[in-house]
Amino acid sequence: MSVHVIYKQNGVKMMRPVLTREEYLELRNVPNDDGTLKGSKRMSSTVGMDIDHLTAEEMPKVKECILQKKDELGLLMLEESARGGGYHLVFKRRPELSQEENLKWASDLLGVEFDKGAKDITRVFFTTTEKELGYLDDEIFNPSPDLSNPSPDLPRGGGEGGGQKVSPWGDLEGVTHDADAKYNGILFTSIIKKYWELFNDGKEPVEGDRNALTFELAVTIRSICGYSLEKMMAVIPNYWKAETEEYRKTLENALKEPKKGMPYRLKQVLQALKSQAGVKACGGTTTTPPPMPKKLPPLLKLLTKNVPWFYKPAVANAVFPALGVHLHGVKFRYWDNVEHEATFMNVLIGRQSIGKGTIKKPIEFIMDDIKQRDQPNRQREAEWKQKNPGAKQKKDPRPTDICIQMLIDNLTDAVFNQRIVDANNNGQRFIYTIVDEIEGLKKVTSKGTVDEVGLLIRKAFDNSDAGQERVGADSVSGIAPLRWNFNASTTPPNARKFFFKMVNDGTVSRLDVSTIIQSDDDDDMAPILGIYDHQFAQELKPYIDRLEAANGLIECPQAKRLSLDIKQENKDAAKLYESEAYRVFSYRANVIAWLKGMVLYVAHGYKWSKEIADFVRWTEQYNLWCKMLYFGQQLERELREEEAIQSQSGPQNLLNHLSDEFTKEQYRQMRQSQGKSGDGESTLRVWLNRGHIVFDDVSGRYVKTESYKLKFGGKV
Repeated sequence: MSVHVIYKQNGVKMMRPVLTREEYLELRNVPNDDGTLKGSKRMSSTVGMDIDHLTAEEMPKVKECILQKKDELGLLMLEESARGGGYHLVFKRRPELSQEENLKWASDLLGVEFDKGAKDITRVFFTTTEKELGYLDDEIFNPSPDLSNPSPDLPRGGGEGGGQKVSPWGDLEGVTHDADAKYNGILFTSIIKKYWELFNDGKEPVEGDRNALTFELAVTIRSICGYSLEKMMAVIPNYWKAETEEYRKTLENALKEPKKGMPYRLKQVLQALKSQAGVKACGGTTTTPPPMPKKLPPLLKLLTKNVPWFYKPAVANAVFPALGVHLHGVKFRYWDNVEHEATFMNVLIGRQSIGKGTIKKPIEFIMDDIKQRDQPNRQREAEWKQKNPGAKQKKDPRPTDICIQMLIDNLTDAVFNQRIVDANNNGQRFIYTIVDEIEGLKKVTSKGTVDEVGLLIRKAFDNSDAGQERVGADSVSGIAPLRWNFNASTTPPNARKFFFKMVNDGTVSRLDVSTIIQSDDDDDMAPILGIYDHQFAQELKPYIDRLEAANGLIECPQAKRLSLDIKQENKDAAKLYESEAYRVFSYRANVIAWLKGMVLYVAHGYKWSKEIADFVRWTEQYNLWCKMLYFGQQLERELREEEAIQSQSGPQNLLNHLSDEFTKEQYRQMRQSQGKSGDGESTLRVWLNRGHIVFDDVSGRYVKTESYKLKFGGKV
């Protein structure tokens, strides 16, 4: 907003925006208070320009020139200066230019000099009356992104309130809302917005609940306002609008509450915002991931060419589990000299009906040769079973050269174990699973549990031994390195639920996580896919053949150097954004990205390229961004709390008898029901000191920490 009025409030010069032409014209005919203004703290969407020292002959020519070029200039207002001999004009700011560069640009366009002493963020013009106004465009009153929330307590001249005109120079009680105020570098506006998200479903207080909710908010953030009423009024919105007295009284009552340090709610808010900072450390924003390189390696360009642009990041990452399955007997040496195989477990997280199935066709074509190879092996296995029904002794031993790599999603432990051993004994090959929903992974073994899936993920990433040993002659026995790649899809709520116990045990960090982000314009559009045909298969074949032919230990100096560079960059970013979750996730995200680079290196004929390097950098940050978006906040919290947890059997058994939130009276009643004597104050202190619970100053309740609930069986 470029038009403000200056007035005095309790002897202090204040400012407020003018939002309408009518008010602006009326204010021009009010005598000016002749005050001064240091300038707004926010960048305006317009620029004010002062042209002085014109002669009487120059004035009409300059005005004519300005009006002739008003469209090119983006003119919004033109007036004669109050002292005469010049003009004030306001034009649209070019955001790519600085303040002075904007003025120089306009000066060159009009062929006139501007007042070079006026280089502050906004320009203050002391206007006279309507007759000096030469041009006015109503667009000047449109709110800009920077100044769209004028304080509701400030007056609006030229309007009516209860039939009585309000003077813009009236002496009001109150404090100007400071939208730029920060705590430890975090805007108070962000803190308050996140507070409502966490504790009121994102809704601001309204009539009926604003007294209670504003009071709770004030109690929550008063400690970071220095317990100052003036500071609180500067950062806490007035949800009463014009009723300033009730607003002030609510904040004063909050300040009267006993001081107990930083409330738990505030810690939750700050931690949530910290997690958002970790998301930004990945190179994107809180709503958009880091942009994928425009130029991809040829293989990925081929595999993503048939999907719209907003599906390309998901497809470019989802193809690697299938590509990795084609490598067998191949190892890569990381910068720390640890050898890895092409293990990729991709989880695509996106809302329902967003098009997660777009990854299937490219994967289907990548896996076609393995599928064809599996068919005769399945047939041979079926024939062997028919000849050797379940009896104590088999007539014929099972053929040792049977190898089936593509798994269905409904297996027994024995079958899963057999597939692992067969794949290892026939060239150290991978097995592969694809499921539409992450829950389907629970069916790959008889146990059918989330915990079992987590264990398999951790073993697969490290190619640790898996299998079973049985005594019976008929039993399937065997142990071999677990080489298991998979693709799975799910929604954000299901992803958080499924991996809830696995965020801090290394399971989630071993995943390659991707997502689909559509623009608002594309939300209602069904994806139009390209055609996958024989030509596509023929173009893909040379890359698959190179992967199948690879053998032994493969190293790439360029990939090693890049992974070392990324390691240092991640360390710096984690420190800059103070995100422990980012640091923890970054270790294996770097390994996964490096492995992708190695697969591309082999698929392209052992040739490294700038396109591969750019993709590796991007996919590492993209994987991190997705993990921080969906799991970062939980990991930040658990990392903070885990050291406070100490295993003690006695107190925790009592705590499990209480709800996730409880009052002191409920605690005492529970103790009585358990036959405990005394007030139990010492036990409460133990729980607090060990991080099992925290006290919420706002609600007056004790709250179980997430770490306690995860580790000691409390309610979740």
